[in-house]
Amino acid sequence: MTNSILLQNVSPETLTELIKEGVKSQLDDFKKELLNQTAKEDLLSREQVLELLQINSSTLWHWQNKGKIQVYKFANKCYYKRSELMSCLTPLKK
Repeated sequence: MTNSILLQNVSPETLTELIKEGVKSQLDDFKKELLNQTAKEDLLSREQVLELLQINSSTLWHWQNKGKIQVYKFANKCYYKRSELMSCLTPLKK
């Protein structure tokens, strides 16, 4: 009930500013989290890469053999660095 009483005493301009500040704060937090996530050297399994890039295993194999993407092996398992995969992606030119 106290929130509704407080909102009745707030002007529309003040309420608009409060909402803007709240949204801006949430977007800044999201941006920081996203930047931290991409800055990490996450290792992805083969299955995770297939799902992330939405490709099949033969395409991934061809890209590895052509040297388009780097693969790391440990204990007979293949791993890929997320940052390297993202850097391989190129934007389309219009």
